[in-house]
Amino acid sequence: MALKAKGGGTRWTFVLVPGVLVYCVPIPGLNPAQRHLLAIFLATIISMVAQPVPMSVSVFLSITILALTRTLPANRVLSGFANPTVWLVFAATLFSRAVISTGLGLRLAYFFISRFGHTALRLAYSLAAAVTVLAPVVPSDTARGGGIIYPITRSLAQVFDSEPGPTARRLGSFLMLGAFHCGYLTSAMFLTGMSGNLITIELARKIAHVDLGWMTWFVGASVPGLLSLLFVPYVIYRVHPPELRDTKSASALAGDQLRKMGKISRNERWLTLILVAAMAGWITTLWHGTPIVIVALAGVCALLLTGVLTAQDLLTETKAWDVLIWFAGVLMMAEALQDSGVIGVISASVVGHIKSWPWWQALAVLVIAYVYAHYTFASMTAQITALFPSFLSAALLAGVSPMLAVLPFAYFSNLNAGLTHYGTGSAPIFFGSGYVSQGTWWKVGFVVSLVNLVIWLGIGPLWWKLAGLW
Repeated sequence: MALKAKGGGTRWTFVLVPGVLVYCVPIPGLNPAQRHLLAIFLATIISMVAQPVPMSVSVFLSITILALTRTLPANRVLSGFANPTVWLVFAATLFSRAVISTGLGLRLAYFFISRFGHTALRLAYSLAAAVTVLAPVVPSDTARGGGIIYPITRSLAQVFDSEPGPTARRLGSFLMLGAFHCGYLTSAMFLTGMSGNLITIELARKIAHVDLGWMTWFVGASVPGLLSLLFVPYVIYRVHPPELRDTKSASALAGDQLRKMGKISRNERWLTLILVAAMAGWITTLWHGTPIVIVALAGVCALLLTGVLTAQDLLTETKAWDVLIWFAGVLMMAEALQDSGVIGVISASVVGHIKSWPWWQALAVLVIAYVYAHYTFASMTAQITALFPSFLSAALLAGVSPMLAVLPFAYFSNLNAGLTHYGTGSAPIFFGSGYVSQGTWWKVGFVVSLVNLVIWLGIGPLWWKLAGLW
């Protein structure tokens, strides 16, 4: 793989200068080891944006440098490949291949188009409705968005001859962005929408003495959540519009194509059975205790044993292996930043400056800082465990009512996931499709974050007051 790219020298300058400065120049509160880790992480993220080389190469270089410079021990550098989330992403990508290769994805796509295919925006809203229905019972953004919704989205784009590359803007890039952002929105709407939410309610009970049950969580999220589901697809439609907007003629075509496809094939039947079994396993994981990732890997084994996927499919699914490399490295570095105390130093600096402010100002600044701190995290759960206690405690010290302090941090522990292409497990899957450039992904993510801040931090407290939550 070539390491040179057009404008590569300039891009390497953007990568190396900030990294070298942070590596060499003392930073108050950080010891040399912490500073070196932060420098390499910062250079990695900038490299993933500037892309002087492909992302997997950037991360591969970074983890090697971490080991060579003794910034981290070799076993820690490679620990990302043992992270269950990485393998859940890998398994979800293989599920996606099966859904597409068997034709089941096309069948589902044609069904969606025949029912809701009059406009591109209606297609996006139909995907939002589908992921909302799944959210209360599939407690994983990666499994729900990457394993179920992504293959359908990919097939929808395929139907309209929208592929990664020159035709991506035809429809595919818009649908990918819409489906992804609606996916983590639904994680915020339901207590059982994301496993990290269970950590949130335990921390809220211990720190703020607030009990958040399933119904309390849902009532608080219902109005702002529905508003986000209503506005976010439309905002994406305006910021990154598809070239194909009127798809009315496609409805009739989709119906004809469904009839031509005929009866469901053997492989489609097996795949449907395996997907339903995997969903059942994900839904009941709290009862049987088998981790979601093991359920997903068992599903992949079933696909291989039934012949739905072949050994060659497993070996040649380059997107799955590419994501495995770069996401494992980023996740490892983000966790190392937390464990080494770098994130604690940064958050303490923020908290220390605003304790004496009026409570409403302190809450607003703390929530905004909490949201954009996610640029340094590759996991929603990791941020919850690292920052939720200190930020919640700071809000309480500033005089914020306990429930009012808890709710925005609880919801934004999910809503911050849309900022980057590594911020949650489903992000590498949607981004890895190749429909959306990294610059566009980050731009749309930032715009959507502003929309969510206005809704959940502006309208949210008014609704929570009206609902009697604080």
